[in-house]
Amino acid sequence: MLVDSHCHLDFPDFKEELGDVIRRAELAGVGHMVTISTRIRQFDQVKAIAEAHDNIFCSVGTHPHNADEELDFSAEDIAKLAEHPKCVAIGEAGLDYFYDNAPREAQAQGLRTHINAARMTGLPLVIHSRDADEDMISILSEGMEEGAYPALLHCFSSGRELAMRAVDMGMYVSLSGILTFRRSQDIRDIVADVPLDRLLVETDAPYLAPMPYRGKRNEPAYVAHTAAVLAEVKGVSLEEITRITTDNFFRFFSKAKPVSGQAG
Repeated sequence: MLVDSHCHLDFPDFKEELGDVIRRAELAGVGHMVTISTRIRQFDQVKAIAEAHDNIFCSVGTHPHNADEELDFSAEDIAKLAEHPKCVAIGEAGLDYFYDNAPREAQAQGLRTHINAARMTGLPLVIHSRDADEDMISILSEGMEEGAYPALLHCFSSGRELAMRAVDMGMYVSLSGILTFRRSQDIRDIVADVPLDRLLVETDAPYLAPMPYRGKRNEPAYVAHTAAVLAEVKGVSLEEITRITTDNFFRFFSKAKPVSGQAG
């Protein structure tokens, strides 16, 4: 069974057919999903989806696009919410200099707060990074100097230096449908050099549908297409990449427990 380590099942795109989306994922061999928080003030919606399904987990955090809206939440506040039994991660938080929807100072402040929450709880920090490699390396390194914390680069589309520095810091790298795009050879070249035991797969649904669905609404069932391309990049079978990425997921997201009969 595959794991979609990052999707947004609370988004309006799925409101009318969430049950069907989840069933299609299960039929496609996706045994577990993590629905990711983008606004702490909307955590109840994310949490409710995880509570309603044994094989769905959630996170709590503020996306960098919304960073300036939620600077009033402290690391202690986030850690308290993360005590929920289905909450297995902090985030997503990070830096997005492509859209710059929030002031960069607010994004950096929010990221540092989430790093502190990850360190405080021991839960993995889900990192969003776009066009911000230099500042991201600086903040992540600074955070590690203050005390180790678990983290992964989600929906990886950055440069080689960020990937390798993250791996050196003990972090993981998660691949989305971007890996399958024709113009993503540079990403495939970087991923070829990332150790197998540091890789995860995701959809980031409803965004970034992999080939052959590019341009359509994404959903967790499609993570199998990203896994197939990852298997090609790493020179292993789809069965092997499924086993490896699922094992990696449950080792890294240690609070998440597999539903009986659906691991591996």
